[in-house]
Amino acid sequence: MSVATSLIEDQPARIVPTPAETLYQFNESPLLARQNQQESNARSYPRRIPLALKRAKGIYVEDVEGRHFIDCLAGAGTLALGHNHAVVIEAIRQVLSDELPLHTLDLTTPVKDQFVQDLFGLLPPALAAEAKIQFCGPTGTDAVEAALKLVRTATGRSTVLSFQGGYHGMSQGALSLMGSLGPKKPLGALLSSGVQFMPYPYDYRCPFGLGGAQGVQVNLNYLENLLNDPEAGVQLPAAVIVEVVQGEGGVIPADLDWLRGVRRITEKAGVALIVDEIQSGFARTGKMFAFEHAGIIPDVVVMSKAIGGSLPLAVVVYRDWLDTWLPGAHAGTFRGNQMAMAAGSAVMRYLVEHKVCEHATAMGERLSEHLRILQRDFPHMGDIRGRGLMLGVELVDPSGAPDAQGHAPISAALAPLVQRECLKRGLILELGGRHGGVVRFLPPLVITAAEIDQVAGIFGRAMTAATASL
Repeated sequence: MSVATSLIEDQPARIVPTPAETLYQFNESPLLARQNQQESNARSYPRRIPLALKRAKGIYVEDVEGRHFIDCLAGAGTLALGHNHAVVIEAIRQVLSDELPLHTLDLTTPVKDQFVQDLFGLLPPALAAEAKIQFCGPTGTDAVEAALKLVRTATGRSTVLSFQGGYHGMSQGALSLMGSLGPKKPLGALLSSGVQFMPYPYDYRCPFGLGGAQGVQVNLNYLENLLNDPEAGVQLPAAVIVEVVQGEGGVIPADLDWLRGVRRITEKAGVALIVDEIQSGFARTGKMFAFEHAGIIPDVVVMSKAIGGSLPLAVVVYRDWLDTWLPGAHAGTFRGNQMAMAAGSAVMRYLVEHKVCEHATAMGERLSEHLRILQRDFPHMGDIRGRGLMLGVELVDPSGAPDAQGHAPISAALAPLVQRECLKRGLILELGGRHGGVVRFLPPLVITAAEIDQVAGIFGRAMTAATASL
């Protein structure tokens, strides 16, 4: 039995979508009107995806008006198995029927112990053999805050190196690590100081104007010099924090030789390497963890999103040499969510038993090939990139002045038009990257080949409509 077949057969009956050729119109419903009136001005997704959702199954969602959409946002990558997967529902029901405690702070339970064993079983053996785990508040940003405390406590140093284009959350400490200036400008000075930004190996728009192997080597030379030059002006950091694939930054996969070089340089310098796997973890990139593509062992791995099986959960896993902080050094009321742990265990077991890593790789390659074929007809599709089912298309203005590498400038105007045209045809996508010019694909990992073809077809028709309207 093929991986794709086993995934289909294990899925409950899914919602049948409206044909892709149907063009939806979006008028403000009473629910959306009340949301607009009563919710914070900080709300984001409803501005670009004006939907009031009622029901969901698998990769599909249905809104209150009975319209159906393919969900290629999937809770920003949270829904590894899609909406309301049978194994997740059963795990939650079992917790409730057994009258297990729903919330235990950091007291242990059989459910929690099983979760830890399942998670450690997914780690590379060299990391699992010396791993410690800290349960955090239920968001990835709190796990990032915990990681910062951890490395600063263990090393006695305070500086952290982060990367341009990085995204690690919206709390004050995590925000200080963010490359995007937009959310930081209104705040002035952030509470967390001592963050130094480094160039990320963005091959398509190399910060050194080089790209390829030469750009990677220059980038590594820059980092090595910064950590070893006594006149560099930067204190030796406690840690370097990096996303193996930048998600919000525009679906930019780090070169694997660069990652290996960063690990070598940081290890030699005695600097902890923190890998943020909040969005890229749990089979998303075709490996259980994205750092496995490079064969490295980080000192700290930050996890959330898919780890809770669609429910809120966040953890930090780290090597035991860092475990020097005192009891109570990091805490959070909602770090004992038993239903999330049960659901997370169920998802982890499913990912392994059904070879979802291999399936994500195959489906990612299938979608990438569709996109490359479309690229022949649309010069506006400047770069197609990513790993597994974490893919992005950088949209450009082919008539604009090329950069140092000969690439056309990002089209900030086209991306939202494409997103809107996709939504009209029943496909939910999100944007990211510089100037919001990258269309992102983050479908549930159980998406089938036929559904990949449907997504590509809708995207192609949306590109036709959007480019014609420029």
